[in-house]
Amino acid sequence: MLSADAIIDLHDQRTRAWHLAPENLGEPAPSSINSNTKLDWLGLVACQHGANFDLWHIEDEARAPGAMDAELAGVKRQVDQTNQRRNDLAEELDRALLGWLATQGLPNLEAPLHSESPGLIIDRLSILALKIYHTREETERNDAPPGHAGRNRERLAILEEQRADLAGCLDALWRETLKGTRRFKLYRQLKMYNDPSLNPAIYRKQSNEPGV
Repeated sequence: MLSADAIIDLHDQRTRAWHLAPENLGEPAPSSINSNTKLDWLGLVACQHGANFDLWHIEDEARAPGAMDAELAGVKRQVDQTNQRRNDLAEELDRALLGWLATQGLPNLEAPLHSESPGLIIDRLSILALKIYHTREETERNDAPPGHAGRNRERLAILEEQRADLAGCLDALWRETLKGTRRFKLYRQLKMYNDPSLNPAIYRKQSNEPGV
């Protein structure tokens, strides 16, 4: 079910396609995903990568020179919402894997626990795919200053090595999980900043509003 090579190929293919034709972001809205959503495994991986893709470019807007305070506030809200989506989808990846494993009588609850789940590793692979794409762009810039392309080729080699290492770790975790010699759990992120009942900056303001 899980293959790091397939995930990397999907990340790279979608990253290229979305940059060339942004209107082709044809995945189901990640916020609409629930237990009734019909998505295969790689469809769910693509949705999670889509959240990281969106987050990357929204954060670019926040760093644009000359951005007004009101614009930055709007971008910050988008960042928070999209980051929540990204984390929710990483959890969905783990939930899907654990659901499939349960049909095989796995994971082995007596096996040593791995500290990082596959969903969190796939999230890191997603971010590396975006870094690799944008770093490769910098190696090809015609208007870059002297030395820029060379520095970014060095960075690109490091990023590609890191991704290969991480992909190997993901495949090893999955093999060991299938053998019953390693296990992982669903780790909930339990973000507080988007929850009006948990973020004091929200609920204190609401309690002070007239009529509340």
